[in-house]
Amino acid sequence: MAEPTLAEKLKILADGAKYDVSCASSGSSRKGKGGIGNAAQCGICHSWTADGRCVSLLKILLTNVCIYDCAYCVNRRSNDIRRVMLTPAEVAELTIGFYRRNAIEGLFLSTGVIRNPDYTMELLIEATRQLREEHRFNGYIHVKVVPGADLALVERLGRHADRVSINMELPSRESLALLAPDKSRESIVEPMKRVGELIVQTREERKVSRKMPPFAPAGQSTQLIVGASGETDLQIISLAAGLYGRLSLKRVYYSAFISVNRDERLPAVAGTPPLAREHRLYQADWLMRYYGFAAGELLDEERPNLDPSLDPKAGWALRNLHLFPVEVNRADYEALLRVPGIGVRSAQRIVLARRGSHLSLDDLPRLGVVMKRARYFITARGRFAADLTPDAAGLRLRLTEKTPRRERWSQPSLFDGGTGIDIRSTITGEL
Repeated sequence: MAEPTLAEKLKILADGAKYDVSCASSGSSRKGKGGIGNAAQCGICHSWTADGRCVSLLKILLTNVCIYDCAYCVNRRSNDIRRVMLTPAEVAELTIGFYRRNAIEGLFLSTGVIRNPDYTMELLIEATRQLREEHRFNGYIHVKVVPGADLALVERLGRHADRVSINMELPSRESLALLAPDKSRESIVEPMKRVGELIVQTREERKVSRKMPPFAPAGQSTQLIVGASGETDLQIISLAAGLYGRLSLKRVYYSAFISVNRDERLPAVAGTPPLAREHRLYQADWLMRYYGFAAGELLDEERPNLDPSLDPKAGWALRNLHLFPVEVNRADYEALLRVPGIGVRSAQRIVLARRGSHLSLDDLPRLGVVMKRARYFITARGRFAADLTPDAAGLRLRLTEKTPRRERWSQPSLFDGGTGIDIRSTITGEL
């Protein structure tokens, strides 16, 4: 077979990288003098993939050659696929070429494991070094760390990258041993710990001297596959909460399992991937990171899985109706955040707006409150927003029913059910 061209390599390696979702491009502010590119926090232009994920990077593998045989991976060594590899110089050439054509704002570089983890890491380091030092590229670079690599190599890679990530993939030791027997939990967790330590250490050193080179200024992330193994949602979000708390991860990404291999160890997937479950996990993750919820508040042993028809915040509220209704003119910020339909921005706006005057029910949609959900859980100036106070079962039906988007919410009267919703609050997507 003839040697593949650079364009053929790009097509194969871009296709091989599409299952990795942990490639958000925000959170870095790398700047340079006289070079090209800028990874300012607001300087990334996003595009949308066919499955709805937001990316703005040249997303490729260094190689799809791999010595591992993970059951869920399309690039596993036992698969009969065309194997190709980019040199570090070719990675740099492709990145700069796409950037100059204004097609991308940065690079997301992952890889299979060729020869051994350390050799693969050396290639990744060289590719990023050429971009930073030879091409003077200051744009965003996100690189995957190879599990099991020497920790000194992890540090070298992080000096060139804006974000690094080590994919945990599977939530438990048991599922990792079953589906990815060539990897161990320790080979994944140890570099994650070291990256966390170096991020904190470098941040402190740069307070003393700005000449200290940055280390992964956009932090680190990881990815968990949802549905390839039998873990419950409680196990998954408890793991995520631990990663945020102990290792200071920037993001945990959840990827609905897509069956690409025939393997008796994998579950039989009927129909589409479990995207609804993935979506609920992202909502639960958001509540833990920005709303102050603990994993144990969202799920427990009696309810180990998220409700597919109800968002996690509304589900928590239905189990804690004794805490409602909340008076928006007196409740503290943390209590407001727990109201379905009131998000971070709308809670901040409420706290700011009520300093000048007492808020009425009509004021709330203008502040971003989603009244379709919030009206059952709040009062304003002592007035209840809903037409009645149903029990948990009746309220669940109200929260899951569809409301026409064009219908506007208005303050209810004795003769008005108040079932409308302000279209502007729909756009905010507040939980």
